[in-house]
Amino acid sequence: MNAESLINEAWEDRDRLNPASVGEVVEAIRKTLNDLDAGKIRIAEKRGPAWIVHQWIKKALLLSFRLHGNSFILDHGVAYDKVPLKFENWTETEFAASGFRVVPGAIVRHSAYIASDVVLMPSFVNVGAYVGRGAMIDTWATVGSCVQVGERCHISGGAGLGGVLEPLQENPVIIEDDCFIGARSEIVEGVIVERGAVIGMGVFIGASTPIVNRDTGEISYGRVPAHSVVISGSMPSKVKENGGGASPAGLAIDCAVIVKTVDEKTRSKTAINDLLRSARNLV
Repeated sequence: MNAESLINEAWEDRDRLNPASVGEVVEAIRKTLNDLDAGKIRIAEKRGPAWIVHQWIKKALLLSFRLHGNSFILDHGVAYDKVPLKFENWTETEFAASGFRVVPGAIVRHSAYIASDVVLMPSFVNVGAYVGRGAMIDTWATVGSCVQVGERCHISGGAGLGGVLEPLQENPVIIEDDCFIGARSEIVEGVIVERGAVIGMGVFIGASTPIVNRDTGEISYGRVPAHSVVISGSMPSKVKENGGGASPAGLAIDCAVIVKTVDEKTRSKTAINDLLRSARNLV
């Protein structure tokens, strides 16, 4: 049986797994996590216009928690956890070969993949996440479990990309290539931000957040169109009868507003500065 079949079968009988478990299922789970960590596989991948989510890999992550008890972790201070850190026992040789930069205070858990030319400021990257080549994860940004960040993205300071492991049918947040996520913004609940989109500061987008095109009035959910520039806004709430009375006058709900598509001026302001943020040593 291949790893996918073994893990799917083990999921149906998961209560039997514990730290003393051995055998091919345990090896399949460990190999899956190691492959995630090395970028050989990923939770989600784009095939044509659609993103495909591999739920069996999420199952492997969840099953791995049953195989380990908490242990003492001496890195970035003292911790007591089931999941080792990605850089545990790394030497300068491994960091040099990786081609990315890690500023003190950056925390990455094992099974998250970090591609070359990435810069990790003091930030947090959770299990199963994927961070593409040339991305910047800025100070206090959070890349949640299984989140997919594309190439050359800038996740600004304090931004949050919501993770997902359970329930299994929920999909991860996906940020496609060349996107900019503004400071203190939150993208959660499996929202897809398409290539080249710019999310302004303090924009909150979940699966039920209306995404309103200012020019056309069109409203969509769960997906930010490619090359859109998005800011926070509000829109009038629908009037509902309530015991003979209407909703309070002026009541509004939060929304995200597409104000334009990205032009060269906007792109130049949001592009990653190659000199200041180069992951590799200057020669």
